[in-house]
Amino acid sequence: MADDIKTKLERYRTAPFDARFPNSNQTRNCWQNYLDYHRCQKALEERGVDVAPCDWYKRVYKSLCPMSWIEKWDGQRDDGNFPGKI
Repeated sequence: MADDIKTKLERYRTAPFDARFPNSNQTRNCWQNYLDYHRCQKALEERGVDVAPCDWYKRVYKSLCPMSWIEKWDGQRDDGNFPGKI
C-alpha cells in the first residue's frame, strides 16, 4: 500500500478530477483538501502511524490554493481561531 502511494506521489503533476467538485470554481476543492490533509495528519499522528499518505492532500491543496490563503489558514491554526473542524 505504501509503495502504491509513493508511486502516485512520484507521478503527480496536478490535481486530479474530483467528482465532488465538477464546476470550474475549485475554491471548495482547495478548502476540502486543506482540511483533509490536516485531519489525516492528526488522525495518523494520534495512532503513531507514518503520515506519508497525507502528503497526497497536501500536494493537491498546494496546487489548487493561492499561497496567501494557505499562509492565512496556517496563521489562524497557529493562533487557535481557524474556522474549520480539524
